[in-house]
Formats: sequence, C-alpha cells, structure tokens
Amino acid sequence: MQISTSLLFERASTQMNSVQNDLAKSQAQIAARKQVLNPSDAPDQAGAIARLKSVIARQDSYTATLESVTTRLDNESTTLGSASDVLIRLKELAIQGNSGTQSDTSRQAIATEMKGLRNQLLSLANSQDTSGNYIFSGSRSRTQAFASQSDGTVLYQGDQTRTNVAVGEQRTVNTNRPGTSAFVRVVRGTDSEAVGVGFFQSIDELVAGVWTQGVGEPDNEAIARGIGELGDLHKGVVLAQAESGTDLRVAEQQGAALDSTKLNLQTALSSLEDLDYASAITKMQQQLLSMEAAQASFGKISQLSLFNYIR
Repeated sequence: MQISTSLLFERASTQMNSVQNDLAKSQAQIAARKQVLNPSDAPDQAGAIARLKSVIARQDSYTATLESVTTRLDNESTTLGSASDVLIRLKELAIQGNSGTQSDTSRQAIATEMKGLRNQLLSLANSQDTSGNYIFSGSRSRTQAFASQSDGTVLYQGDQTRTNVAVGEQRTVNTNRPGTSAFVRVVRGTDSEAVGVGFFQSIDELVAGVWTQGVGEPDNEAIARGIGELGDLHKGVVLAQAESGTDLRVAEQQGAALDSTKLNLQTALSSLEDLDYASAITKMQQQLLSMEAAQASFGKISQLSLFNYIR
C-alpha cells in the first residue's frame, strides 16, 4: 500500500472534522435540550415525536372545548337552580294569597311581589352565556329565548334542537337545552279537551287570581289551579337542572380523563424528545477531549513530511 503525505493529511483532517461535527451536534442538542434536532438525524424517532405532538394538540383542542362547555353548563345549572327557588317562593305567596284572612291591600302586595318574581323568571329564562348566546334558545343561540308580546303573552322563539360537541375521540357532551324542556307547558283538561298552557301564561293567570285591579274578591279556583300547576312548572325546572347537572358531571369526568391521557402522552413525548442533560454534558466533555487530542495530533502530522513519517 502506498502512503503519501497528502493521504495522511486527508485522514487526519477527516477525523478532526468528524469530531468537530459530533461536538457541534452535542452543543446544539444541549442548547435546545432536545435529542433530535433534524428529522433526518433519526427519521423513526422524529416521526413518533410528530405523531405524539399531533395527538396532544387534539387533546388540547378537546380540553378547550370542554372548558367552554363546562362554563356554559355551570351557568345553565345555576340559572335553573335560581328559577327553582323563585317558583318555591311563588307557591308560598300563592298559598298566602288564597287565605280568606288577607285584605285587598295585602293581596295586592302579594300579587305585586309575585309579578316581580314572574319577571325574574323571564329574565332567568333569557339568560346568556359569556359569549352572549342565549342559554335556552336551542340552536338559535343568538335569538332571545322568550319574548313578551304586545298583549302581554310570552312567546318562545328558540327551537327544540339539542347540540352535542366532541370532547374526545369517541365522546360527546350536550351543550344546550331548549327553553321548553326547562320552562315547560302545563296541560289543562283531559283527553280531547286537553289544552297546553305556556309556562308564563300559567303564572300570569295565577297572579291575576290573587289580585286584579277592580276585582274585590280573589279567584280561588284560579289560585287553586295555579298552585297545582306551579308543582308541574317546578318539576320541569328541577328535572332540567338534574339533566344539566348530569351533563356537567360527565364533562368534569371527561376533563379528568383528558388530563390523565395528556400526562401519559407528554411522558412518552419527553422520553423521545427531551435530552438527558447530565448524560449529554458528559458526552460533550468526552468529545472536547477527543477534539483536543485530534487537534494536537493534526498539528504534529501537518508538520511532518513523508520521509519524517517513515523514519
């Protein structure tokens, strides 16, 4: 085998460049605190990292959606709880107004408070979430759920659509509740004579039974009927609140599941992506020593001629 000065120089130069490249790579890894800097360095590992990041991004999207849904459901449940309390107070007042010991003045005062509670219920039925969407309008979230008409009646303007959103790979959560499923109608009569009466119409007729301007006596029949219907109205609100609470618990459980899944994914990603800092420092120090040795060796070789090398 023929050995030339240029061959020795080339081999020494190649060795030193290799050590320099390894050292530069280690320094870049330490600076970035990452195992893989370029996909070409470890294609399989880089592919696994990309897949894990994609799954984590989807988990983050589900979590963001779930947070919005949870806030909405919490508002819904709180609103229905307030409506339940108002209906309980309405029933108490109606029973007081039905007493024969009440004077016109006291019945008028009772009816005035009942009207205020009725208006409070209408306000609750038209509650909006943090985005300005009406909670009880079904899918018509930008339309006020219940609107007062010129004749004093209240009309439901929403629809009956229930919307579900994905909060997991195979999990959805209900996000809305039509107003008529919470502020329900009552049925008067039986069979072919049955008539549906709106939530607020029933309350208005009850208030009118307790006291109406120019009427000297309370309408005991209307009051008794209204008190009975208040039970049905309250039942509808309570059942809607129970459904809302169930949806809220499902959302909270799914949130915990998402957090657990994300933690596992992040642990797996860390094992593939994050750098073992202590091991990397040790490796870099070894490479620095190799670099110094290569530089010293190259310096000596570069000063030798082929004849000196042979001797």
